[in-house]
Amino acid sequence: MIRRLHLWLLHVFRRLPRPARRQVVRTLAPSFTVGAICFIERDGGDLLLVRLAYRDHWGVPGGLLRRGEDAADGARREVFEEVGLAVDLLGEPAVVVDPDPRRVDVVYRARPVPGTDPDGARPCSPEIVEVRWFPRDQLPELQHESVGALLALERASIRQVRAEAEDWHGPGDRSPGP
Repeated sequence: MIRRLHLWLLHVFRRLPRPARRQVVRTLAPSFTVGAICFIERDGGDLLLVRLAYRDHWGVPGGLLRRGEDAADGARREVFEEVGLAVDLLGEPAVVVDPDPRRVDVVYRARPVPGTDPDGARPCSPEIVEVRWFPRDQLPELQHESVGALLALERASIRQVRAEAEDWHGPGDRSPGP
């Protein structure tokens, strides 16, 4: 009985105009907030971290995207609004879906735009209390979201390297190049 009802509802759904189908999905599907964050690295490998007024541990610049905003544009905007630093985004982002708070973060690697002084990074938003560069091997205690985002970014980088190696050597071939 339930299966027949399900099939009938799918049949009705298929006949709805596209805007009505979208509205049904948006009504029934869980909603998530979407943000963009950046791990900013300067020459020498140091990472820029921020301490927020309302959190105990260190994090990275970023925030929620505006309605209709491209994630990369939002990431650059948030970094500039929070620490006054223009950045270039590097490579493909990683995506972290956190189901409990219903949040999706698009995680980027970034570098200060050439010609800018990375030491000019400073708190530019009331929510940022402190901005500091840390060597990768001396990171302070991070917010759990930042830890998850950094791990996702590292996993994505490893997958990219493996894909490039397969393109170079062929699938399954781990022998050195020509």
